[in-house]
Amino acid sequence: MADNIKLLDCTLRDGGYINDWNFGHENIVNIFERLVAAGVDIIETGFLDERRPFDYNRSIVPDMKSMNKLLQGLDHGASMIVGMIDYGTCTIENLLPVEESCLDGIRVIFKKHHMTEALAFCEKIKELGYAVFVQAVSITSYNEEEYHALLEEVNKVEPYAFSMVDTYGLLHKKQLQSYFDRANEQLKPDICLGYHSHNNFQLAYANCIELLQEKIDRTLVVDGTLYGMGKSAGNAPIELLATYMNENCGKAYHKSQLLEAIDVTILDIYRTSPWGYQFKFFLSASNDCHPNYVSYLMDKKKLSVKSINEILESLDKDKKLLYDEDYIEKLYVEYQKDICNDFNDLEGLKELFSDKEILLLAPGHSVYTDYNKIIAYIREKNPVVVSVNFCPDGYPLDFIFMSNAKRYVRLSSVLANLPAQIKTIATSNVTKAKGNFDYMLNYSSWLDEEALIVDNPMLMILKVLKQIGTQHVTLAGFDGYTTSETEDYVNPNMAYSFSKEKAMDINEDVKKGLKKLDWKEHYTFLTDSLYDVIGS
Repeated sequence: MADNIKLLDCTLRDGGYINDWNFGHENIVNIFERLVAAGVDIIETGFLDERRPFDYNRSIVPDMKSMNKLLQGLDHGASMIVGMIDYGTCTIENLLPVEESCLDGIRVIFKKHHMTEALAFCEKIKELGYAVFVQAVSITSYNEEEYHALLEEVNKVEPYAFSMVDTYGLLHKKQLQSYFDRANEQLKPDICLGYHSHNNFQLAYANCIELLQEKIDRTLVVDGTLYGMGKSAGNAPIELLATYMNENCGKAYHKSQLLEAIDVTILDIYRTSPWGYQFKFFLSASNDCHPNYVSYLMDKKKLSVKSINEILESLDKDKKLLYDEDYIEKLYVEYQKDICNDFNDLEGLKELFSDKEILLLAPGHSVYTDYNKIIAYIREKNPVVVSVNFCPDGYPLDFIFMSNAKRYVRLSSVLANLPAQIKTIATSNVTKAKGNFDYMLNYSSWLDEEALIVDNPMLMILKVLKQIGTQHVTLAGFDGYTTSETEDYVNPNMAYSFSKEKAMDINEDVKKGLKKLDWKEHYTFLTDSLYDVIGS
């Protein structure tokens, strides 16, 4: 049994997604030498990617000559040494014949729509003498007919191995068994069958064990990484696989060498850039979709998990694993457009607001740093006080305006216990668990479809106030986004998730929104704001 199963480590390649492959040359050498000493059958040393310059400290190199430099002088022992190419990122001209290379094999990953060209590329690599691994990423994207066709084409290439790559960790036992049985039945007997797992459902190790228990005639190759280091939720930990295979498969891997590599190198990386099972990876896996869709929606900081799930459930099947930012933004906006007839509510607000001085409070830091100034203004002007998407302490409120469903969920218990005289205004994308808001406005009516943040709450409420004929509005706490490391909000949980580099772009975009509103003479910033520019 021991002879027809092989353990493959891909720490230096898949693990590199965590640190941009910047392990440091000493660590690359240490990891490599420990894996060889442990007796790992196949070691993947990194990516061949012509878009990246050569760097001794990184396990991603532009060509085979650079890979030779990176691994120069290292003893390969009995291990097979392989590299990886993401089809389309390294041309055949950047490779060398196998006799001039430090590598014994090359793994080629490709998406379904590149299958034909990628397999032709694999044949060219095979002609150079390498053991070729055909790596079909997102194996779950293939339906039964497509998977059959893929295996037929793989048989024509006759690679060293074919691997089922569960890129987003979607496979459960029955699905895995189905893909495995079909490949085992259809592939030529000399082709090794591999499995590369991810841990979105905490099943990477368990799924590997399922396959290791299979009684098959062909060679089985199982992938793992040190401490599970890898893209998204990480991979099956190779130290666990080695332990199981030693105890159940007749193997004799030197676990202590793997543990030394983890202790000396991997744990330091983990402390600064952790990986592994996370909530967002569970959400993506449970909806069979690319994790970037989940990140995009969560970064909005406006949606409940229920809403995120409902949007993900609406993803087109062909789009699920091919991330498209424009597409998910369109779905987000469409989801938020819960049409309601707000004529009567607008008329009611017009009666209350049109001849009054209005003070809008937002959750920027100045709402508390300038507390005395704001309170003095309230005492002098006696305005209608409206807080926007938060409930501030120490202020006499008349209304709370809610346009952010996620913040509403966080504030729901506070809102439920408000004094009866404080009324609620909400846009139709926000729903109450029980009862109704005092005033409901149609969400889609107040959007700016051309803005970076289409539903900026300041612009939305100003549009409402302009339409109902309000004569003057004073704004406090609308600080804008800074480019410093300080938080922009009194509560960091309220912050939107985008890079500080993007802050200036958003500030400028909000200023454009104010210009477009064309209402400058009707509003004044009481506290300092990056939006308060002459001519805005």
